[in-house]
Amino acid sequence: MKFSVLSSIVFLLPLLAGQVSAGVAGRAGNGKNGAGSQGQGGAAGKGGANAAKGGAAAAAAGKGGNAAGKGGAAASSSAAATSTAAAAAGTAAAAAGGAGGDAQTSLTLDPSVIAKGFEQDGQAQQEAGQVASLTSSNNFINFCATVPNLPITNGQQIKTGSCNPAPMGVIASTNNMPSGKFTNPKNLDDLPANQAFTVTMAIQNLETGNFVNANSNYYSAPQQVNAQGNIVGHSHFVIEKLSAIDQTTPTVPGTFAFFKGVNGAAVNGVISADVTAGLPAGVYRLASINAAANHQPVLVAIAQHGSLDDMVYFTVGGAGNAGAGAAGAANATAAAGGKGGNAAAAGTAASAAAGTASSAAATSSAAAGGKGAAAAAGKGAAGAGKGAAAGAAGAKGAAGAGAKGGAAGAQGAKGGAQGAKGGKNRRSRLARERY
Repeated sequence: MKFSVLSSIVFLLPLLAGQVSAGVAGRAGNGKNGAGSQGQGGAAGKGGANAAKGGAAAAAAGKGGNAAGKGGAAASSSAAATSTAAAAAGTAAAAAGGAGGDAQTSLTLDPSVIAKGFEQDGQAQQEAGQVASLTSSNNFINFCATVPNLPITNGQQIKTGSCNPAPMGVIASTNNMPSGKFTNPKNLDDLPANQAFTVTMAIQNLETGNFVNANSNYYSAPQQVNAQGNIVGHSHFVIEKLSAIDQTTPTVPGTFAFFKGVNGAAVNGVISADVTAGLPAGVYRLASINAAANHQPVLVAIAQHGSLDDMVYFTVGGAGNAGAGAAGAANATAAAGGKGGNAAAAGTAASAAAGTASSAAATSSAAAGGKGAAAAAGKGAAGAGKGAAAGAAGAKGAAGAGAKGGAAGAQGAKGGAQGAKGGKNRRSRLARERY
């Protein structure tokens, strides 16, 4: 009996040793990669075989060790797969926007916003003088890298020039294009010199009163629109001095007499700015600059549209009125040319009529004079031939007839002249009433 128990103990010891070795090998496989687990599992199997060479229990232990090694390898492979999946998930999260999946903090371009049209240069449909557009397959996100000699705008007003990477933003629809019209001063107004006045402008389709820090956020964000589709922004007023009201040479944008960003919101559709010191005598041009909140000029949906700003010309202290007066006189002359021509024609006709009448009167007077001369000659003949009674009577009769005829002729000439004069006056009066 004792021999039987001892034999059982001797038989079970190698088997227990193999199971312990196999368990250690399996745990090692879970903590390391598959290749290492398999190696350790193999070593445990070999150790079990060496511990029980030639015994059935040792063989069983070796098989158990190999089985444990395979289990460790399987566990390690599962861990590697899990790690790979986690890495893939992290990559996907980064592509979707990084932390929290926010596309606005991601440093990668979201494929949903890529504009495929940017890849075309526009020359498929050509027009005379048309040039090819720049192209891009990634929305020009790295465009500023093509001009390394220029600094990034970075929200600043860099006078030497810069490159701005901010996108244009939301483009206003055709129904929301802003427009303004100056109500003071109006075109060709004349203002007193050096006297304060207020510039006012009626405006629509611009949510005014929105402006950012121009020293740190200049052009630094895209254009935005409100719930009604109107651009969120503000306006500016600028006054430039001109040499004359009809100046044709371009102005210098960096030189101006007055500039003001209109920061306040419109009141009843009107924005305003005070020119507190007024302006010296001269000729001026007033213009608006409507802008988005980050000071960029407003952007709208179509190329063909009316001006989004307004401009008027005015004078101060009466300066430039001579030129304006000359231009006005020229316009008045041109406008009244037809009327003036008609009046002149009427006057000429009246003068001609008067001249004709005067000629008729002169002819009649000449005839009367001739008759008068004949009468004088008759009187002379009568005086010379007093002795001939018949001759004297005949001469006297001729003289009387001649005198009467001359008087009648003179009276007719006088009446003709008066008639011509009356006709001339009547035509002149009618011409004045008509024009």
